[in-house]
Amino acid sequence: MTTDHLTHDRPSRRIRHAASKVPEVTVYFWIIKVLTTGMGETASDFLAHAFGPIPAVGLGGIALVAALAVQFAVRRYVAWIYWTAIVMVSVFGTMAADVLHVGLGVPYALSTPFFMVVLTAVFVLWYRSEGTLSIHSIHTRRREAFYWAAVLATFALGTACGDLTATIGLGYLGSAVLYGVAIAVPAVAHRWGNLNAVTAFWAAYVLTRPLGASVADWMAVGHQRGGLAWGLGPVTLAWTVAILGFVGYLAVSRKDIRHDADALA
Repeated sequence: MTTDHLTHDRPSRRIRHAASKVPEVTVYFWIIKVLTTGMGETASDFLAHAFGPIPAVGLGGIALVAALAVQFAVRRYVAWIYWTAIVMVSVFGTMAADVLHVGLGVPYALSTPFFMVVLTAVFVLWYRSEGTLSIHSIHTRRREAFYWAAVLATFALGTACGDLTATIGLGYLGSAVLYGVAIAVPAVAHRWGNLNAVTAFWAAYVLTRPLGASVADWMAVGHQRGGLAWGLGPVTLAWTVAILGFVGYLAVSRKDIRHDADALA
């Protein structure tokens, strides 16, 4: 699913290009999105083991606020600023889900529907306020605030959902296969069915979180837990390098920015 499939339910191109705060939805968008989910999962666990859960959450919260402050300060989409904010949302969203489970003892069977309700509430408030959930409408501070609230909720929901399936018998590899199949459903339903493009986008967006996190966990955890035992640190580093490579390429090539006559309007 690319930007061209999300053309309805959005304001005119002239408005969008005047203050674009999100990248074009290309194959690079989905690749980096999955990479950030996996990196956020293992980075969160690595920081919690290295510094302890409470200091890690504090550091993650500070870094998230700083990243979002920079994102809100710029006037249009900048690749490294946007994806830094996404990475920090991924890390902190993982911590939020883990705090409920590990710190407060809330089972994933309860935290998963809880975060689903939170995400639904964000979407309802967003739609009632702005009349659209399209990512192509992000050209005001209020819409950008709704967008990032939704992004944070999707990461927390995806984390809890992925951990739920991993702990009820599927394991990390089985969960990765499950979500790999599931993420194709909204794309197929949109292309050959009647699923709304915006709904398909957000459904796929949510599913990238448990997909990427399950793959990263499978690579990092020990053999006794069904993983490859590569370790949290090495997996976090490897996925970070991959993210830097793709984001650097986009920053130079600008392939995630539409180049047409309307962009100059």
